[in-house]
This record gives sequence, C-alpha cells and structure tokens, in this order.
Amino acid sequence: MKIEMRDVLYWMDAIRQSDDKYRTLESFWKGQINSKMWLVENLVHHAQSAPHDAVICGGWNGVLATLMFNSELDIGRIVSMDRDPACEITAGTMNKEYEMQGRFRAITEDMLLYGDYAAHNLIINTSCEHLSKQEYDRWISLLPTNTKIILQSNDYAELDEHRNCPASLDDFEKTCGLSISFSGELATEKYTRFMIIGEKHEG
Repeated sequence: MKIEMRDVLYWMDAIRQSDDKYRTLESFWKGQINSKMWLVENLVHHAQSAPHDAVICGGWNGVLATLMFNSELDIGRIVSMDRDPACEITAGTMNKEYEMQGRFRAITEDMLLYGDYAAHNLIINTSCEHLSKQEYDRWISLLPTNTKIILQSNDYAELDEHRNCPASLDDFEKTCGLSISFSGELATEKYTRFMIIGEKHEG
C-alpha cells in the first residue's frame, strides 16, 4: 500500500497539534499499523462492488480511515466515531484531504448510542475488547442485518481498559453473533489480534 505524501504531512500536523503527542503516536505503533493494514488487505478480498459507506466504531485518531482511502477499496464515505472528544480533532486533521472533499467525518459519540447504523453498508469495530460482553451484545443488537461487519479484538487482557478479551479465535467466533465469511489471527509483539468479517442475520 502506498500512502499519499499529503496524508503523511497531515499525520505530522495532527501529531504536532496534539495536546498529548505520545498518545497520538501510539496510533503508529507497529502492532496498531499492522493490524489495520491486515484489515484493509482482507477487506479488499471481501469487498462488494458498490462504494463503501463505512462507519468505524472506536475510530480513535483516524489512521484506519486514511489507510482505507489509500487502498484499492472503493470508498465513498467514512464516519470515524470515538467517545474521546480529542480524537475528533486529531482524526479530522489526519484525514483533512477527505474531510474537505466531504468524504470523511470524525464524530464524538458512544457506539452504543449511535442511531444511524442503517445508513452504512460497512460497519467496523476494531475495539471489541473495550466493551463488556453485555455492552457488546447490546451493540450487535443495534446493527442492521445483511450488512458487512468487521470485528477486531485481541487477547491482551493485561491492559485495564480491555474488558472482554477472547482467549482464542475460536472463542471470538463463538461469541461474535455473526454469520462468518472470514476469520483469522495476527501475531504481534505483545498480543494476538483476532478478526472476523461477516453479517448479522435474523434469528
């Protein structure tokens, strides 16, 4: 994947302007970038022909959105959602080119309160481990059926903010609540990242 230089420069702007530069730089740790590149590469192979109108739950600082815009994917629009209001400013700066085109919007919102999932044909949640099992089940109940959904979680239970880490990919598959078209795992230096691509069906 080739990243446009203008996007790299916007990334640098976002880091310089951040009130917590170290926290922003965490978005570029090797495990974070590799996990997001892995997601994009697999989505390319499972993409539908229509342009993607995506919402990213737990979009953090917007790096995944930039990678998606720089990929082979046909991206119409991306909404990047995070509960942390600082992420809205940072993600907007990182994706300034696409924001100016009207193709990107960062919002401060709790994924459990978002009311517009039906407007998207692609729903991504890369932070399933941050939800309790009860919260995760509630979130899944909000999603439309027959819509492509991508989930990522990990087994890094040592981190306090990780509230619901599956012990294995098999465990994640059994509890995800989706009809699965792809599942896999990616080893990083500190943890194993799990990913599922699927849809929610009635019943």
